[in-house]
Amino acid sequence: MLPLWQPLFFFSFYKMEVVCLNSEPAFNEGDEYEHEGDSATGENADELCAAPHLKREPPPPTVGLEFDSFDEAYDFYNGYAKDQGFGIRVSNSWFRSKRKERYRAKLSCSSAGFKKKSEANNPRPETRTGCPAMIVIKLVDSKRWRIVEVELQHNHLVSPEIKRFYKSHKKMILAAQKSQQAEPVKEIHTIKLYRTSVINAAPNGYSKVKERDVRHPTDHSKHLELKEGDAHAVYNYFCRMKLTNPNFFYLMDLDDEGRLKNIFWADARSRSAYIYFSDAIAIDTTCLTNKYELPLVSFVGVNHHGQSVLLGCGFLGHESVEYFVWMFRSWLTCMLGRHPRVILTDQSKSLQMAISEVFPGTRHCYCLSYIMQRVPEKLGGLRGYEAIRKQLNQAVYNSMKIAEFETAWGSMVGQHGLGENKWLQSLHEDRQRWVPVYIKDTSFVGMIPVKENEVSKPLFDGYVHKHTSFKEFLDKYDLALQRKLMKEATGDTESRNCSFELRTKCNFELQLSKVYTKQIFEKFQIEVEGMYSCFNTRQVNINGPIITYAVKERVEVEESEKEVRQYEVLYETTNMEIRCICSLFNFRGYLCRHALNVFNYNGVEEIPSQYILPRWSKDYKRRFPLDPFPNDVDLNDYVLRYNHLLSRAIQVIEEGAQSRECWKASLQGLEELCRKFALENVDEVYL
Repeated sequence: MLPLWQPLFFFSFYKMEVVCLNSEPAFNEGDEYEHEGDSATGENADELCAAPHLKREPPPPTVGLEFDSFDEAYDFYNGYAKDQGFGIRVSNSWFRSKRKERYRAKLSCSSAGFKKKSEANNPRPETRTGCPAMIVIKLVDSKRWRIVEVELQHNHLVSPEIKRFYKSHKKMILAAQKSQQAEPVKEIHTIKLYRTSVINAAPNGYSKVKERDVRHPTDHSKHLELKEGDAHAVYNYFCRMKLTNPNFFYLMDLDDEGRLKNIFWADARSRSAYIYFSDAIAIDTTCLTNKYELPLVSFVGVNHHGQSVLLGCGFLGHESVEYFVWMFRSWLTCMLGRHPRVILTDQSKSLQMAISEVFPGTRHCYCLSYIMQRVPEKLGGLRGYEAIRKQLNQAVYNSMKIAEFETAWGSMVGQHGLGENKWLQSLHEDRQRWVPVYIKDTSFVGMIPVKENEVSKPLFDGYVHKHTSFKEFLDKYDLALQRKLMKEATGDTESRNCSFELRTKCNFELQLSKVYTKQIFEKFQIEVEGMYSCFNTRQVNINGPIITYAVKERVEVEESEKEVRQYEVLYETTNMEIRCICSLFNFRGYLCRHALNVFNYNGVEEIPSQYILPRWSKDYKRRFPLDPFPNDVDLNDYVLRYNHLLSRAIQVIEEGAQSRECWKASLQGLEELCRKFALENVDEVYL
């Protein structure tokens, strides 16, 4: 296990719990060093600055590291300098003239530059060497200070063994002395580590932090098992993403000893995708279920092409309610408190309890394909397995009514003596979360299979195996997402620029060929063609404006065998509302052949708008209604302004990437805005 001792990056609205103490900058700009003996505090400097048993090796300054304040950045570099054996000073600062606010600074080795020549009779000897070692820090968004330039090489000897005491270190010692007098020093170090508390994201997007629930006490023995190179791979990846991906988000959960318990992250694409596709998500824990070395948890949605889209990732240190709660609250905070309507997971009591705690108003269901894939493992050794499997599939996939399912299930259990089978007992207890006939009133937009041979593949299928390491996964992560992105971009191009081949003369097909994306239209075409396998449509009941129809269909069951099934369709003539007992519209997001047949029977030439989901449209992102900026929100709140502008800018980016011409127009508009902003900041001067 390799602990990760790097500073962590956060947006300004994440509350954090400090687990290491830092000192403050001690002197004014230009101060240098004192020789040993010049200060009474020099003797015990090392003992005061770090308890020996807690001493940790800090990382070197790296471009991209961020800090809450200028003082914190100064402390970090000062502590690094002390460990290496040199002092520092603030050699340059930049200010905004109106507010006298520092927005950029250069922290240099105390041997940087040269002193001015003195007119004194006995001038002090020159101690500076023009050393180039330095860091440049800059005030960035959310009032954080980021390292933007680094030079680590000195042109003089640097060693912690050289007994020279620098003024920049003096205040560190004084602060440590004062703290030691007040109370025993638990931990003092120049690196500031953060431990994220359990996050409670409010509906308005703010995040509240509360103490860990006493119902889920922390088990400090559970943490991520990192191999050699994993810690640096994670750290370097997040540094790079923070620099190249401005809306990149991540949180790390550390125990009291600084060991990683959990990690969560989401890049800008994932965060923007959730704005559009927040209706239903799946939380994929396949790696946990299959006992992979990589404890990967993925948040997955479905885009307008019906393709899987990543909405966030995490590494989970332990499969417990507490750890899942942390992961879910981190994701919810990242998505500004917006809850999905439906969540799909594997069957798990820990997942069930965590979701009910974090997403109390969300419909939680178990993914049918996860359960059915486990049938050979759980039942394969039983006598009469093939017969059991067929009866189970019949009960799950072919039951149209709850009574039919219960009868078929009971028959299977009784006939094969499965009454004591624990796994089947647990499935039956949870049947309202996974059996199609129980969840047919919920909209899943194609996220669960409704046919026997359909399987849901994990988003990272082919990129993760049983022994994939953290480092190996992060190396493949960008490639996997890039391929997903290219697939979506190709779908966008094909949907907008290609004319679809019509296979029938049905007006429903022509109507939706102008609306749907190519992938969704091709799936809908199957239902239009399926209308011709339906026959003998007839009224069986009339109750005011509601008419019940019976539609028969020849269905292929095994190989070339077919059987006739009857489907009930309710049609409300006043508002043209329709519902089939197969509930394909809820499962897939488009109408089934049985409902289309009843519309056609009643002379309806176009599908009513309520059955054409906007999320499948070619121009869905362009027409997506963005939330207006609330009138009662404080306009001085940086985070709210930032997030609102970001949601507006996403549409510009999505449209600008569609073609060369759109890209040029978008770029010109953005450059014009930047020039306007630059004119408003002409009062910035260098001091």
